[in-house]
Amino acid sequence: MKLNLVGIKNKEEWKKAGIKMPAFDIVNMRKKTEENPIWIHFGAGNIFRGFIAKLQQKLLDENLSDKGIIAADTFDYDMIDKIYRPFDNLALSVGLRSDGNTDMKVIASIADAIKCDFCDEAQKEKLIKAVRNPSLQMISFTITEKGYSLINISGEKLDVVKEDINNGPDKPRHAMSVTASLLLERFKAGEFPIAVCSMDNCSHNGEKLKASVIEIANGWEENGFVSKEFIEYISDESKVSFPWSMIDKITPRPARSIEEMLAQKSIEDMVGIVTDKNTFIAPFVNAEIPEYLVIEDRFPNGRPPLEKAGVYFTDRDTVNKTEKMKVTTCLNPLHTAMAVFGCLLGYDHIAKEMKDEDINKLVKNIGYKEGLPVVVNPGIIDPKAFIDEVVEERLPNMFIPDMPQRIATDTSMKIPIRFGETIKAYRDSEDRDVNDLVFIPLSIAAWFRYLLGIDDLGNKMEVSSDPQLEDLQDKLSGIVFKDIVSYKGQLKEILSNENIFSADLVKAGLSDKIEEMFKEMIVSENAVRNTLHKYVSM
Repeated sequence: MKLNLVGIKNKEEWKKAGIKMPAFDIVNMRKKTEENPIWIHFGAGNIFRGFIAKLQQKLLDENLSDKGIIAADTFDYDMIDKIYRPFDNLALSVGLRSDGNTDMKVIASIADAIKCDFCDEAQKEKLIKAVRNPSLQMISFTITEKGYSLINISGEKLDVVKEDINNGPDKPRHAMSVTASLLLERFKAGEFPIAVCSMDNCSHNGEKLKASVIEIANGWEENGFVSKEFIEYISDESKVSFPWSMIDKITPRPARSIEEMLAQKSIEDMVGIVTDKNTFIAPFVNAEIPEYLVIEDRFPNGRPPLEKAGVYFTDRDTVNKTEKMKVTTCLNPLHTAMAVFGCLLGYDHIAKEMKDEDINKLVKNIGYKEGLPVVVNPGIIDPKAFIDEVVEERLPNMFIPDMPQRIATDTSMKIPIRFGETIKAYRDSEDRDVNDLVFIPLSIAAWFRYLLGIDDLGNKMEVSSDPQLEDLQDKLSGIVFKDIVSYKGQLKEILSNENIFSADLVKAGLSDKIEEMFKEMIVSENAVRNTLHKYVSM
């Protein structure tokens, strides 16, 4: 069996393999989408195919929509060339239950896949045509936190951003510049309304998206590329809205075990690849079953009825509370702490970490003891029940092939939200003392220890990619493993950097604690284990 439009015509064969098939006319859906598109999504990776596209598939299956999603990518064109086009834009979703069973279905809601390469005239024109159509309701994003950032660790604009601002909207390269350029096209076409919706895992994602797009546009206005009227258009949320959202679904790298299982079912060419941009992707997406998407209901040109696919639509305040619950306390901080300790202690599987008594205690202390007390209940999801599901069902799921090395990617971009918000909540509270925090500072100290690139046994260890990695490791230079005297306060400069932690940890009074914990972890082999055990046993 082949995953393409011809191969899935034999539906009975696929059903015998336990795979649910699309219940709609794919060719007709693609025709209608091309004529009157409603949804473009930037970020064509695993979370999109394993979650977002699945939502629209449900609407199509139930005759609640007759249009699909146009997938676009600004970063990794290999995904379009090697994963989308060879499989006619189809994907195979593999939901992994904790009992070992799977929920499998062919995802066919992706109407087209486009490379956002403005040097490729055919791709550019296809994208612009869709954006200029009055029918378009939404542009959404899953491009990771770093996709919205315009600055480096020193607070200076990235070189690509400087070039985009100086060169104007004709050939943008940064994702935010591409977005601003496309909004300019929609403005020129008739100032049509649209929602520009981040679905990424970061705090106040809509606010960050809007700020970055407007900053690019302001630079273009200063350089004479766009008019003041365009700035007014993208600043007016009755015309261009930037809804906030909270998303939650673990979609790890494609697992070899799933690849082998699909091969046993006679499904061909399910081999995963690593792109030139270091994206791990395959024709299938393996993911956990639990999933949450909460979106601010601000769509000036209408929207698909995604509430009928399980999406929560609500007001901004509720989205903010739900997002803070998940990203700053109840899941993401736990994940990041597990990632750095897991790498240092030689783990290659998140679920195996949950069987480690010390790591299990660390995770529960961060969630229940340090995070939960400063969470405001959003009303639509109970925070305590959410953490219970995370630590009892989701993280221990042995059939989710997630790795600490994946989660450790881009940690410098995650720490301000995953740890910084809780630190600020303690710092600014009249009832709490920031010095009472133990396990978050311990995890920050472990991150610095991780950046040395040496595991707990003293062996060299590969550090996951991070846009700030070179700068951070440069600032840590001079620190020598097993030589405590080599530490001469190198952490202080980083700990005082609000761009990294969302707070000055020196002024907050946490730096001394973090430095002492870090020094405990570099004295010898097994020092990370000993330090972790010491603090979780207190």
